[in-house]
Amino acid sequence: MDGVLNITSLAADNPDAHPPDLMVVSRDPNLPDELKAWLTSRVCRAVLVDDVEAALRRYRTARPKLVALDVVTSADLALLEQFRRIDTEVPIVAVAREGSTITVVEAMRLGASDVMNAPVRPRDLEAALAGALAERRIKRETEALQREVEAQSRHLMLFGLGHAMAELKNLIEMVAETDVPVLIQGESGTGKELVARALAAASNRRGKPFVKINCAALPGDLFEAELFGFERGAFTGAEKGKPGKFEMANNGTIFLDEVGEIPLHLQAKLLQVLQDGHFSRLGGHGDVHTAVRIIAATNRNLDQAVLDGQFREDLHFRLNVIPVRVPPLRERREDIPQLVELFLKRWSVFYKRRYHAISPELMAACNVYGWPGNIRELENIIQGTVVLGTEVLARRTMSPPSRNPRIAEADVSPIPADDDEGESVAIDPELHSLKLVSRQAAAQAEGALMARMLERTLGNRKQAALNLGISYKALLYKMRQHGLAPNRLPRRKKSRAPLALGSNH
Repeated sequence: MDGVLNITSLAADNPDAHPPDLMVVSRDPNLPDELKAWLTSRVCRAVLVDDVEAALRRYRTARPKLVALDVVTSADLALLEQFRRIDTEVPIVAVAREGSTITVVEAMRLGASDVMNAPVRPRDLEAALAGALAERRIKRETEALQREVEAQSRHLMLFGLGHAMAELKNLIEMVAETDVPVLIQGESGTGKELVARALAAASNRRGKPFVKINCAALPGDLFEAELFGFERGAFTGAEKGKPGKFEMANNGTIFLDEVGEIPLHLQAKLLQVLQDGHFSRLGGHGDVHTAVRIIAATNRNLDQAVLDGQFREDLHFRLNVIPVRVPPLRERREDIPQLVELFLKRWSVFYKRRYHAISPELMAACNVYGWPGNIRELENIIQGTVVLGTEVLARRTMSPPSRNPRIAEADVSPIPADDDEGESVAIDPELHSLKLVSRQAAAQAEGALMARMLERTLGNRKQAALNLGISYKALLYKMRQHGLAPNRLPRRKKSRAPLALGSNH
């Protein structure tokens, strides 16, 4: 069969009818009978190939889930490179002779997933196959999750299941097609920018520029130049003119975030733009016309700011044509489970982590927590939970004894990884600094997770780094940092009958 030894556990007459789980490529004519017997066992669908061209044909037509490639000559390395050109996702384990450092380095450079030294034991191949199958399963799950996240509405976190958000959605639909100014009010982190973007997306200006200005982040001396632009020579360093945000947003929407922070002396010029759509650049002589939809947002009480003389009353009237209030998260608790799931999926995809639902205990804590940081705080907590793979910090943040004594301090557990129980993080009771506690908990959780992953991959550091979503170099650095030296890693148990793969070239 074109150099393919008829060694397969498939029941079908044609061994090419299904792709093998494992393809072993070795030109050793004296391959041990024990290895052949193992390859024909029911451990996996396996095929042994003793010819480079035959291996290449089979790889093209029936992609295996794992390849074990005997690497001795430059032709073997060339075959590895060809495999990688055809498909970059199939894990390839290079089997090298002991002491062949250059071969090992070159194999890794060409894309080998791992390198084993001969003699290769069946147990090693079993572990590599199990890891490859798990990796492929996780990859497919992640891809499916990514498609689900991408299919979700970008405004899903804004419109939940509750009555308050239904009213907000109806209000947005009512005013979106008009060009009247809208003032969005709400606490920090409630999603005011999302409301502004939803308004712009539903308006007759959709597809036109959406320009955001964070009024709180602009220094007072640069504010006018940023909003209205400047001419060449308007000030020291102005070597050429530059249009302002209002010009850039022409025919579109301009979003004035934290509008209550606009300096008082510039509020009159902003009022002029709202009234007649004209302004002049800094250092300019002529007027510039702009047609924009104004959406403003603030977490300040502008009524009080007017009374305090910090905000112009006439500007307030101009901005507050349609007032929109975004409720804080504590007023829309029925949306919390949906938001938690959304953030879990989003950050699992982003960090290439396997999706895990949070525990019922953590969900209960989410439902009773006060959420001073609103949706932004919820997303940050879920993001940290996904990154660390543990619920420790999340539950400590939401339910310290001083805030919620009903949830016991000892009731803290990590998210299980791949259906295994994790290790809880012990915090030094003498620490009183929240930053120190967070650092210690994060370090211990990271070390425990790495140790567990290295144990699961039987000390395969490249596979562990892949599963953890970090680079191989980062894994080695963190191993040293957490005292996970190679001599402390779990060792593979010795097989009774070590089998050489291609050892007699």
